[in-house]
Amino acid sequence: MKNFSILQHKGIISDQFLSQKITDFSSACKYISELPYKRNLNKSNIKCVFDELAGTCSTKHAVLRKLALENNHPEVKLILGIFKMNTDYTFKIKKTLGKYHLSYIPEAHNYLKIKNEYFDFTKPDSDYRQFRNKILIEKEIEYDQIFAEKILFHKDFLKQWIVEEKIPYNLDEIWNIREQCIEDLQKNDEVEIQNSSSVCFAKSQELRDDYKL
Repeated sequence: MKNFSILQHKGIISDQFLSQKITDFSSACKYISELPYKRNLNKSNIKCVFDELAGTCSTKHAVLRKLALENNHPEVKLILGIFKMNTDYTFKIKKTLGKYHLSYIPEAHNYLKIKNEYFDFTKPDSDYRQFRNKILIEKEIEYDQIFAEKILFHKDFLKQWIVEEKIPYNLDEIWNIREQCIEDLQKNDEVEIQNSSSVCFAKSQELRDDYKL
């Protein structure tokens, strides 16, 4: 991965990293990946991962994108991808998918793209290769588009998927099935969630909209 130095007086995110003696991009990525997974109270605050010492796949990668922009590295792109969440990816949703006769359900995730390489810093062992063959669509977004725009893109994709794949459910029903899948994951990973899990789910509606295993 391309590395670069974090310069002084370049912006609020650069200053935050430098205040913790983190002086280059690779070290910043490592730091972010090691933060616990937790819903941030105010995702519109780009500093929320520092204020709360935790973040989601959205807020963690958004702050890295902002850091890159502050240091004149726009080639570090923030990506929103929709991938096939199926039982090959996680067996924990097998019962729910089976109940509704679905082979998979499209799920959203944020990560970085640098040149032609992809990077996932949700947690230390996250790896884009874990789901790259399941990607259905992806787009570049900005660090300030990780909530409302992300949900809208996800739901728009689901609407199209329902029609094209002749799914026998409407959007609200699919969204509820998706939420049940997330509940399934939550029940199985309760301990992990409390200890730096990369799983983006919880009972709150906002966090459900930010899910990624």
